[in-house]
Amino acid sequence: QVQLVESGGGLVQAGGSLRLSCAASGRTFRWYVMGWFRQAPGKEREFVAAIRWSGGTTYYADSVKGRFTISRDNAKNTVYLQMNSLKPEDTAVYYCATVYSPVIVTRTYEYDYWGQGTQVTVSS
Repeated sequence: QVQLVESGGGLVQAGGSLRLSCAASGRTFRWYVMGWFRQAPGKEREFVAAIRWSGGTTYYADSVKGRFTISRDNAKNTVYLQMNSLKPEDTAVYYCATVYSPVIVTRTYEYDYWGQGTQVTVSS
């Protein structure tokens, strides 16, 4: 059974940084894609960033490009989302998700497994 556990959320001032972690277990993730999504109150869940376990190819939403960095630690089966220059509009519950896929995918329905989410709040 695949399990994803996010951590690292919290309250930060605008311009600050946070690093989210997603610990994955229950599978050999070599051919999987790991994604980060977020959902603000009253809004749909949206794609943030994704990475392929094999090769480390990454892809970002335009809204976070240049500010967020996704990375992975294969030995720890953990994916990170380093978030810099945070803005109030980054406030949301952040979810990690995974799917067996040879290419990066960005739509919520394309992902099979989801974590429980971690709250990120950016104050102005």
